[in-house]
Order: sequence, then C-alpha cells, then structure tokens
Amino acid sequence: MLTTLPFLITYLGLTILLVREDIRSHLLPDKYLCPLLWAGLLYHLCLRPEQLPAAVAGAIAGYAGFAIIYWTYKLIRKREGLGYGDVKYLGALGAWHGWCVLPVLALSAALLATLYLLILAMCKPEKQVLKNPLPFGPFMAAAGLMLGMDSLISFPL
Repeated sequence: MLTTLPFLITYLGLTILLVREDIRSHLLPDKYLCPLLWAGLLYHLCLRPEQLPAAVAGAIAGYAGFAIIYWTYKLIRKREGLGYGDVKYLGALGAWHGWCVLPVLALSAALLATLYLLILAMCKPEKQVLKNPLPFGPFMAAAGLMLGMDSLISFPL
C-alpha cells in the first residue's frame, strides 16, 4: 500500500486540479493532463507490469475513441461538440484504469452529466440549461474515481 500511495496522491491531486480548472475556465490544460497520463503509465510499469499492456491500450483507446467522436461531430456540424481536453483526459484515464473500463467509464460520465442537467433543469426551469456548454471533465473524474479506485487500491489481507 505504501508504494501505491505516491501514485494515488498524484492521481487525486491532478484530478482535483483538472476538475477545478474545467469548472473555472472550461479547459483541461495539458500541464495537468500530460503528467496524469505519464503517471498512470509509470504506475503500471513500476507496480503492475503485467497490466502495462492494458494501460497502454487504454491510453490509446481512450484518446482514439473520443477523438473519433470529436472529429466526426466537427466535420458534420462544423463546430466542436466535445472539447479536445476531454479527448486527452479519457486517454489519461485509460492509462490509469486500462482499456476494459473505458466504455463503462464514458457511459457513467455521460449518465452523471445527464442527471446533473436534469436536476439543474428542474431547479431552474427559467434557465436554458442545454444552451450552455457543459464542462465534462468533472463527470469523467467522478466516473474514474467511482469505477477505478477498487482496481488501483489493493489492501493487504
């Protein structure tokens, strides 16, 4: 557990910084995303080398999956429907949690965002909730924490 602690502190610290920045400015800066990605790969290299291929595949699949959605929407609608920071963030989460978790993680984040918008629409019916851009990073962070912490933390028996 003690060898895992610095990595978990890094994961949580960078996640908190990303959530704060996304809420404040609607941006997920590379100065937090890149260290999160590399820390995830380093975590697997040092502590779980047998899972390193899944982590590398997760980084690639997370990035590629959201990049396809980003570019398809942009080509069809001629505007962004998803920020490119979200693309990179899913890649970083894939580096931490592996490729198997990514579909459930993305779906959970989307469901959390939908639930948030429904509650916001009920509480403030006069406000046009769907017209405003929604920072998606906090929902991906919440989904990553909910789904991934059991795989990252292994307590001794």
